[in-house]
Amino acid sequence: MSLTLENLSRSVDGVDYIQGANLTFEAGSFNVLLGRTLAGKTSMMRLMAGLDKPSRGRLLYKGEDVTGQNVQRRNISMIYQQFINYPTLTVYENIASPLRLAKMSKSEIDRRVKETASMLRIESLLKRYPLELSGGQQQRTAMARALVKDATLVLFDEPLVNLDYKLREELRAELRDLFRERQCIAVYATTEANEALALGGTTTLLHEGGVVQTGPVMDVYRAPVNTLAAQLFSEPPMNMIRGRVTDTEVTFDEYSHHALTQELEKLPPGDYWFGIRPSHIALVPANDDDLEISMEVALSEISGSETFMHVENSHFEMVMQLMGVHQYHTGAPVKVYLPINKLFVFDNDEQLVHTPSRVAGGAV
Repeated sequence: MSLTLENLSRSVDGVDYIQGANLTFEAGSFNVLLGRTLAGKTSMMRLMAGLDKPSRGRLLYKGEDVTGQNVQRRNISMIYQQFINYPTLTVYENIASPLRLAKMSKSEIDRRVKETASMLRIESLLKRYPLELSGGQQQRTAMARALVKDATLVLFDEPLVNLDYKLREELRAELRDLFRERQCIAVYATTEANEALALGGTTTLLHEGGVVQTGPVMDVYRAPVNTLAAQLFSEPPMNMIRGRVTDTEVTFDEYSHHALTQELEKLPPGDYWFGIRPSHIALVPANDDDLEISMEVALSEISGSETFMHVENSHFEMVMQLMGVHQYHTGAPVKVYLPINKLFVFDNDEQLVHTPSRVAGGAV
């Protein structure tokens, strides 16, 4: 059982929402659509669900063309950002509602409702009404109603975005465990790279309606095909620095120089884009060959137990992701250390030509 998008496109009034998507989702798979706001995630899921019709291309289910099939004939469930529950029905009746529409027997409805409620740990809430629940409990109820049908395709449109951090972590873990045991196709949309990493499975990067890259989540993360993929799958976005490789050294904007490493010696001399993740830049050297660069603090943002520090000089600017609270005033001089062994390298067409071996070997 598989769902295939074959050259699928959707345009409205001359505006392209999805552009020639070619993707296949297998039964039992967990798939993440990762992209910025307006990248086309919701548009793609609406095409999968049959809520919208494509302008071009086909949608194949188990090899059968279902492009024009009415949404009511498709065995799908969709979970949205907002908690969509019926306020006048109990949690039990909310979960049971799609089964009653399908005219299932009372005993089968009872079995499925209690089984699904148990999976999502809301069995003690079945007699309550939605307004008596917390946000997390309301979202679990909405998920239970979507999952109780045993749908072949379950679509999650950023379902955890309105929950607090702790609840999001809990539900992410539950989703992974839940779909290990089911043979349906799960598709989950998010704007957050860290959420895609946490969920695992297969990740598809979307940008302006086009598919940038798709594959197992760690493969896409460790080997982004181009600079766009590298920045989309990095939170904050990967830093990009212009540089040149010579026979003896790598130089960044002819300002910072470093002797060629064994890995970089494999690159032909020329101009390149060098990518470095914000979490890999440090205030103290981690290795003897880390490159020291003099910068100034442009902005320091404290977020919980992390600090996002924007630094710059007359040649380039970078963002650092530092563990802990670091308080620096704007304009303060600071030395930062760039690990040469963690550089991604892209050619003048912004295509990946070198992945750092330590990253490829397991570290991210």
